[in-house]
Amino acid sequence: MVFEGLASKLQDTLDKLKSKGRLTEKDVDTAMREVKMALLEADVNFRVVKDFIKKVKERAIGQDVMGSLTPAQQVIKIVNEELTELMGKEESKINFASSPPTVIMMCGLQGAGKTTTSGKLGGLFKKKGKRPLLVACDVYRPAAIKQLEVVGEKLDIPVFSMGDKVDPVNIAKAGVEHGKKNGNDLIIIDTAGRLHIDDELMDELGNIKSEVQPQEILLVVDSMTGQDAVSVAETFDEKLDVNGVVLTKLDGDARGGAALSIKAVTGKPIKFIGMGEKLDQLEVFYPERMSSRILGMGDVLSLIEKAQETFDADKAKELEQKIKSQEFDFEDFLGQLQQMKNMGPLTDLLGMIPGMNSKQMKNLNVDEREFVKIEAIIQSMTRKERQNPDLIDGSRRKRIAKGSGSNIQDVNKLLKQFKETKKMMKKFGDLEKTMKKKGKLGLPFFK
Repeated sequence: MVFEGLASKLQDTLDKLKSKGRLTEKDVDTAMREVKMALLEADVNFRVVKDFIKKVKERAIGQDVMGSLTPAQQVIKIVNEELTELMGKEESKINFASSPPTVIMMCGLQGAGKTTTSGKLGGLFKKKGKRPLLVACDVYRPAAIKQLEVVGEKLDIPVFSMGDKVDPVNIAKAGVEHGKKNGNDLIIIDTAGRLHIDDELMDELGNIKSEVQPQEILLVVDSMTGQDAVSVAETFDEKLDVNGVVLTKLDGDARGGAALSIKAVTGKPIKFIGMGEKLDQLEVFYPERMSSRILGMGDVLSLIEKAQETFDADKAKELEQKIKSQEFDFEDFLGQLQQMKNMGPLTDLLGMIPGMNSKQMKNLNVDEREFVKIEAIIQSMTRKERQNPDLIDGSRRKRIAKGSGSNIQDVNKLLKQFKETKKMMKKFGDLEKTMKKKGKLGLPFFK
């Protein structure tokens, strides 16, 4: 889970404040010491931690907080606001060219996920109506061009390449020209990386920048490298004046030091975050939403956006009618299950629900293998059995159990749960009908 260690410690510290009626300056001091230790353990830059604690403390011992009836809530609000400020305050958008194409130059060290991120970025903007082109300028890393071509093929995005024998500066220039001729309004240049920063790499990137004049230079860094990621960002920014940062592998970063330090140290915003290996797991970075998630306040907006992206509105309406008319079957259930899986790991989704703090998440045993088992059982049914579960007798149950690699008890359990769910849906449907009738009879609630 993202920021798991930090979130747990901060939430525990702030929960202690909630248990107190009135706060003293000593209470705030104690809490801030714990917050400081939590941030340092999360690998947040020492200078950043020092400034953060100073700002929070100055505001927390102010008259408005100490005189408040709910001082603990006021302190939590301050911590939330300062965390948001630390990560960039608000979403930082891409600078699009006034007349297309917009050129985005991707840079970073080897291993940060630059090539995959270039494709993911193209896919993200393709969904928003753009016509992206990927340009393969990494002529040094073996199979880098092929990797970009495979990513482009999967996302149905064209890739411009001239092989690995041509100067990257010439490839970048030719790629932009190709994009202009072919109506591509977004050109993403995947440049070469190195295992370390050197003059040769920086000279080449500087020459590409001079030649194509990109609207955006995005630095891709691996969030799991912590303070090293911040140092890399400082050096690249100094040499290239980057516009923003893409933090990859944030889904596997339990500490979060890079995310909390980069903006404060470099002054450059985090624009996107990589939340998984799948090609659709690149997200716009919202500091306020991330701060709320760290403090256990949830992230409802992101949850809604994920649902809107995943669930088909027409199918949802059709499903609603099926539920009301008691025609909901295992085919529909399987479709809903698969759409839910597309939204991402269940633990991440639960973390977006307000009030679901890290302590509750630890106590909640979420075994995603159960979803896989249920999916296998349903897929082992025939179409007729899915549409009419009453057909599933003893011999059919044995066949389904064998075909899904489970046992008869698992099949029986799923059939029983499905039956009970349908009964519950019927009760809700009947209740809605009753309420509507009462509304027509003149009751004020359901007119």
